[in-house]
Amino acid sequence: MLKQYPMLRYVLQKAFWYLLTFVCAVALNFALPRLGDNNPVDIIMGQAGKGLSPTEAQKKKAELLVSFGMAEVDEQGNVIYEPETDANGNVVMQKVPKLDANGQPVVNVVKLFNEAGEPIMVERQKLDEAGNPVFVEKSSAAQKGKKAKKAKRIKAKKGKKGAKAAAVASADKIPVMEKVQAERIDTVMVDQPVMKTDPKLASAVSQFFSYIGKVFHGDLGLSYQNNEPVTNVIKKSLPWTLAIQAPTILLGWIVGNLLGAFAAYKRGIFDKVFFPCAMFLNGVPFFVFGMLLVAFFSITLGWFPAMGAYSPDIPELTFSWSCFKSVSWYYVLPFFSVFPILLSGQATGMRSMSIYELGTDYMKYAKWLGLREGKIISYVFRNAMLPQLTGLAQSLGAMVGGALITEMIFSYPGLGMAMLNAIQKNDYATIQGCTLMISTCVLVANFAVDVLIAVFDPRVKAGLQMGGK
Repeated sequence: MLKQYPMLRYVLQKAFWYLLTFVCAVALNFALPRLGDNNPVDIIMGQAGKGLSPTEAQKKKAELLVSFGMAEVDEQGNVIYEPETDANGNVVMQKVPKLDANGQPVVNVVKLFNEAGEPIMVERQKLDEAGNPVFVEKSSAAQKGKKAKKAKRIKAKKGKKGAKAAAVASADKIPVMEKVQAERIDTVMVDQPVMKTDPKLASAVSQFFSYIGKVFHGDLGLSYQNNEPVTNVIKKSLPWTLAIQAPTILLGWIVGNLLGAFAAYKRGIFDKVFFPCAMFLNGVPFFVFGMLLVAFFSITLGWFPAMGAYSPDIPELTFSWSCFKSVSWYYVLPFFSVFPILLSGQATGMRSMSIYELGTDYMKYAKWLGLREGKIISYVFRNAMLPQLTGLAQSLGAMVGGALITEMIFSYPGLGMAMLNAIQKNDYATIQGCTLMISTCVLVANFAVDVLIAVFDPRVKAGLQMGGK
C-alpha cells in the first residue's frame, strides 16, 4: 500500500530509524552511569543520607533507587528488602515482640512457683468486677469517744446535718486484702529475620526495561538536589534554551545563506570584506566569543548585564511591559554570542556552493537569455540551499552544544545551566535527564531537516518515485 505513497514511506522509514536511535540513546543513558566501581548511582546513595536520621536516610535511598528503576517492588508498589545472612548463608534472626491486630504487644500472665513446686502466695488488695480496689469503712474504739464528743459539739452548732457529716467523717477507708498466687506478665516474643537497610536490587534486564518504560512515560527520575522530579527541572529550563537556540539557529541559517549567496553573486568589495570576516568568526568558539562580549560590553562599557535572564528586582515573570523589557535586555548578549558565529558558518558554506552553481551551464544559459538578477539569484539560492540543509542537520549537535556553553557563561537559566548545577552537586538524575532531552531535540531537528530535504530536493523526489514503482 505504501508503494503508492513514496513520500509517506520515506517519512515512516526515517521516523523508524530515528526512533531506533532514540532507544540507543536511552540505553546509553542507562548504562553509562552504572559502569565502574564508583558509579554515579553509588555516589548518590552515599550522599542521599547526609544530614538525615537513619530512618529518613533509608527512606530517601529507597525513593532514589525506585526513581532509577533499580529497586524491586511488590504488587502494591512497596520496596522489597532482603534478610541479612551470616557467613554460612543462614538468615540472621532476632527476637521481637508479637503484635496483635491493633498493633499492640501480646502479653502472657505466668503463675509463679517455688523450688518445691508450691504456688508462691502474695497479699494484694482485692479488686471488684470492674477492676477497682475494694475498701471498707471502719472506726477505731480509741477514737470513738472523742469523735462522739466532737459530733455533739457540731450538733449543737449546726444541727442534725452537722452531726451526720461528722459521723461520716469519723469513718476510715481500709483496703480489703486477699492472698493470691504470685504471677509475672511476659511479652510474647517471636523470631523475625534481620532485614537489610538497602532495598533488593532488580536484575540489569529488569532495570533497563523499567527505565525504558519510565522514559516513555515522561518519568526521568528524581533530582535529589532540588527534591523534585527531573521533568519539573526540564520544564523550567527548556523554554529558556529554546528561546536562545531556535532564533539563533533559524535566523543564522536564513540570513547566513542569503548573505553567502549575495556575496558569491556580487563579489567585488562586499565579498572581499565579508568573506574574511565570516571565515574569522567561523573559527571562533562560542564560549570564547561570549566571554569577549561580556568583557567588553558588560565589564568595560557596562551597557548590558553580564549574567541572568531578567532583573533581580522582578520577583516573578508576568506578561507585562516591564518584564518583557527586562528579559529582552538580558537576552541581547547571549543571542549575539551565538548568532554571528552560526551566520558566518552558513554564509561561508553558501558562498562556496553559490560560486559552484554560478559556474554551471544552466546559469550561463540563464544569463544569456537575459533573465532578471533576482530570478537568477533565486535559482542560485534554491540549488545551493539543498547541500546547506544537509550541513545544517550535521551541525545541529555542535550548535546545541555551543549554545549550552553560552548559557553557562551568562548564567542563563536553561538546560546548560541546569546541567552545570547538577554536575557540581553530582545530581546524575538531572544530568541524565538533560542530556536525554538535548539528544531528543537534536534528533527531532534532524528528522525535520530530512523531511525538508525530501520536500525541496527534486533529486530525492525523483528517487522516491522511481523506488515506489
